[in-house]
Amino acid sequence: MTSPSADSAGTQPRSANHWRAQLADLLGSRAAEHTAAAQPSSQLALQFELRELIPRTAERWNGPTSRSLRGASEPGSGDYRLATRPAMRTERGWARGSLTWSNIGHQGSRLRLDPAQQRWFRQFYALHRAAEPIAVGQDPNWVFLDDFVSPALWSMLAQVEPLGIALVGTGTRATVQLHAAARLTLDATVDAGGALTLRPQLALADEVVPAAGWRAVGDHGVYLAEHGGDRAVRLAPVPAGLTPAEAALLAHGERGASSGVAGPLLIPAGERAAFLADGLPELRRGFSVGSADGSVTLPAPAPGLVVLTAAWRAGHRLALSWHIEGAPGAPDPVLAELLPAELIGDELVPAAWLAEPPLPPRVELRGVDAAAFMGGVVPSLKIIDGIAVRVTGAPPNYREAQGIPQLTVTTVPSEQEDWFDLGVLVTVEGKTVPFVPLFRALALGRKKLLLVDNSYLSLTHPAFAPLAELIAEAQDLDEWETGVRISRHQVTLWAEFEDLADESIAAVEWRALVAEVRADIPAETPVPPGIHAELRPYQRDGFNWLAFLWRHRLGGILADDMGLGKTLQCLTLIAHAADPRPFLVVAPTSVMSNWAAEAARFAPGLRVRVRTATEAASGRPLRADAAEADVIVTSYALFRLDSERFTEVASDPHLGFAGLILDEAQFVKNARAQGNELAEQLPVAWKLAVTGTPIENSLRELHALCRIVAPGLFPSARRFEEEYVRAIERPALGISVGVGAGSGPGVQAGLRAQRTERLRRRLRPFLLRRTKDLVAPELPEKQEQILEIELDPGHRELYDVFVQRERQKLFGLIADLDRNRFTVFRSLTLLRMLALDASLIDEQYTALPSAKLEALAERAAALAAEGRRALVFSQFTSFLDRARERLHAAGVRTVTLDGSTRNRDAVIARFRAGEADVFLISLKAGGVGLNLTEADTVLLLDPWWNPASEAQAIDRTHRIGQRSPVHVVRMIALGTIEEKVLALQRRKRALFDAVIDDEELFAQTLTAADVRELLGGEALA
Repeated sequence: MTSPSADSAGTQPRSANHWRAQLADLLGSRAAEHTAAAQPSSQLALQFELRELIPRTAERWNGPTSRSLRGASEPGSGDYRLATRPAMRTERGWARGSLTWSNIGHQGSRLRLDPAQQRWFRQFYALHRAAEPIAVGQDPNWVFLDDFVSPALWSMLAQVEPLGIALVGTGTRATVQLHAAARLTLDATVDAGGALTLRPQLALADEVVPAAGWRAVGDHGVYLAEHGGDRAVRLAPVPAGLTPAEAALLAHGERGASSGVAGPLLIPAGERAAFLADGLPELRRGFSVGSADGSVTLPAPAPGLVVLTAAWRAGHRLALSWHIEGAPGAPDPVLAELLPAELIGDELVPAAWLAEPPLPPRVELRGVDAAAFMGGVVPSLKIIDGIAVRVTGAPPNYREAQGIPQLTVTTVPSEQEDWFDLGVLVTVEGKTVPFVPLFRALALGRKKLLLVDNSYLSLTHPAFAPLAELIAEAQDLDEWETGVRISRHQVTLWAEFEDLADESIAAVEWRALVAEVRADIPAETPVPPGIHAELRPYQRDGFNWLAFLWRHRLGGILADDMGLGKTLQCLTLIAHAADPRPFLVVAPTSVMSNWAAEAARFAPGLRVRVRTATEAASGRPLRADAAEADVIVTSYALFRLDSERFTEVASDPHLGFAGLILDEAQFVKNARAQGNELAEQLPVAWKLAVTGTPIENSLRELHALCRIVAPGLFPSARRFEEEYVRAIERPALGISVGVGAGSGPGVQAGLRAQRTERLRRRLRPFLLRRTKDLVAPELPEKQEQILEIELDPGHRELYDVFVQRERQKLFGLIADLDRNRFTVFRSLTLLRMLALDASLIDEQYTALPSAKLEALAERAAALAAEGRRALVFSQFTSFLDRARERLHAAGVRTVTLDGSTRNRDAVIARFRAGEADVFLISLKAGGVGLNLTEADTVLLLDPWWNPASEAQAIDRTHRIGQRSPVHVVRMIALGTIEEKVLALQRRKRALFDAVIDDEELFAQTLTAADVRELLGGEALA
């Protein structure tokens, strides 16, 4: 509260009592406000008066436009209205004074009006003027209820009692009564002589009264204003509204109930039958007719008529509105029940329009939707009983083009390398369909296209399906604005499109590519003489496939099982290419030496340079190696660190790289990682991914690899997510309510199968995978078993305590797994470590024995006694340390390989030389790059949720060169999280099988539901 000027001027602080004075001022102003607010305000009232309108004449133009009927016992022959205006309580009663509709909003302070009451009068007047603007000849001091258009009048009147606003008349004893509702009917009775009498009646909430004297308030209410000394006013809303005939009846009765139809209508007994047959249906068009005393039985009214008003407007716009015409009280027809099934559908009368009967909402159709409705739906509606169509405006003669589309496609080389310009000519009924509108409609998923002659074309014809798919898979819609491009990698899509086209004219280069793809088996290519190896038949097939890709500048994914000689096949391709530029091989550090060794063994003529340090650290320019080598091998880490150098060499027109080979390409499966981006952007014409596991967790990984090696094969990541990931990976949940109801798991499974088949079809020319079972039947048998281990009682008790604690903590976090992922996985990892050995989470539990270590020691000692050797894998290096101690205590010799091992090759050599019985390997450090066929047993100490990692570990020994049967033992602690991880493995393996190994099961990635499963269930408690 300190003065800003004092602060800014740097003056001395005021006295200590200054705040007390400020507080007194503040409290004093509030007290004044409270006193002013507490003063009594003047009560307002809405005053009603019956007034006669005074017509304007040439002789009398000025002066009042209405006059009071207060002194008359009956109204005169002139037109009269029920008028209202604001009034205020005075000592002598209610008085209007100077208060008017136009000034009440400005009299609040002077007259001490209640703000809420004042606001109500302003809103009331504004509501009336919104539909009845001020015009010459109107009385500005009065609001006439007869002309009040808005039915919101009644909700306004319902507010007066809570606000304390009175409803008053003009006499001292005048009353105003507001009824809840009213309904106008013609009541039929039969007298003793058989004559039928119809009398207008108003049914109020608690009584039925004659309609004589009652008048209409707009088309939504009624009132009765008595004449004479002290007048009474009665008002009531009519919720169903007044028909024009009902409003006319009330208006006609204003001069007395004895005149016109406002009085009783008498039908002689002899005319009753004729009236019931002919007169009653006509009468019911405007009135509700009933018999309160049941003296006459009236036939049930016919259902109303559904009327569609179709208002055509310029610019191919069609406004549709629906209403029902029929007798008041007649049953409303339901449009959905009148329409034949063939007229209900997204392209005709959408089911969504019929979701809330009886009638669809108002809509405006535009463009081709308007044309199709006018040309295809309106003619059908016109011939349906119970429906009437009224067309306004002058719509063109819309019609559907019925001819079969004729497609001609051409391809010519594009200015952009690896792309071809695609020409498409579509004719229907001899007319050419404009190119740009057609492709834009297909790109937006439209079902129809409006042509310039006002005909419209259905785009659901099978001839358009491949073209629509091609557009859907385009990476950027802007590419289609002026022309269509097709990538070399979309050759399978072209082949399908060509099958449906009536004529195709392809470039020679494109035609050769299509022909070889259609042949299914690549042409035989001689093995280059520089290869010193006898290629197995499947390896020759793999080389032929690589040569096919090289010949047509197509990238691909070599996804053979681990241990089938992928490196040899790549070296054969490099020797065949004989390109003066070197091939760049990027591989994990553990595999780099293997490339050099295999090249020296199988292709000694190739000059290989292995770069183990950055250019700055090694002092050797990359350019020097590129100028001298046929193959340059580097690691993924160095590829990132020296990315600028690699890009410079790749972009140099005098150097460059012949191709990029990404070994163990799962290292760049993350589309957001820097390595993936660098590999994609490296300017190399030919790229190959080598991996036995192109999918480890999700189809997104496959897309990330294809984006590098086969740009254009699939659409953008967003479209790929919509088209494939969601359809294939998500569970088959049905749709039970709303639009699409009935699309159950069967329909969803059909969509998954369709999208999976399309994905395989697109991949087929660019992904080659062979399994050991298929191409290497001479490999010895691989036996897998699960060894179930019971925890020690003390260990079990501790585990159960921890799992309950972690479950309670995590169930509140997994709803937002992305935000809490680190915490969730830390807890899951703690449970996995605890299932192995309690001392891994806290040294205080060292005394608790580990049943798994005891089982390992027993199994390893037995194997050593038989002269057999084993590979032992674990995710946790700390557990490998505990295992080494226990094995040494049991007399079992070991060597260890983990991330801290520096003399990697020496450790491997010791095991191969027979200096150790057991090779302890961390799954991350030894999952790739090892050939350990000297072992015939694999012991997996703990399961990992990625089954591909375990498969790679197993294939360190089950590979070409193995002569003994391989035994795989998965050690699983019963009643722990390990059982759940094992189940999750099976689901993830199913996804790989579905897309790559051609099985039919599907799976999800690690989601919140997976975490719930890992935390819940009997296996944890």
